[in-house]
Amino acid sequence: MNGWTEGRKEFQVSVGKEFFEAFENSEILDASVRVDISVEKSGRVTDVDMELSGTLTVPCDRCLEDLVIPVTASPKLRVGFGREEGEEADGREIIVSDPSLPDLDLSQVIYDYSMLALPLQRVHPEGGCNPAALRYLKSESTEPEAAQSPFASLKGLFEEK
Repeated sequence: MNGWTEGRKEFQVSVGKEFFEAFENSEILDASVRVDISVEKSGRVTDVDMELSGTLTVPCDRCLEDLVIPVTASPKLRVGFGREEGEEADGREIIVSDPSLPDLDLSQVIYDYSMLALPLQRVHPEGGCNPAALRYLKSESTEPEAAQSPFASLKGLFEEK
């Protein structure tokens, strides 16, 4: 990083399923994410702007079928030398880099922001889930019958007489 000349540089990378497998993430079934990276070095300050856009395929929380989710993120970073990681400067997240390294590895940042772009609940839109799985989930045979319930004898215990 210290060997870079001052000025702005533009990069573009694509990450796929193999990228997430390298992080031992079995939740990502498939991926197609484009990352546009802009690095601007000015003196000892290096700012990194990234634009992530694409899709991640994960299992649906309801039916376990593949669910393709669009993801976008715009991380803004400042590469520091010796400051605490995670501080913010001018709305940018600070990351600490070893000044002896010639390049900056952004793979962890790309992974983290891709995962953060996923919603907490990952389900198909209404009517999009596998109908067979939904029939099983709604099946009345999965609920215990009142006569078989060990709590059936307690029914009406607190009713007023």
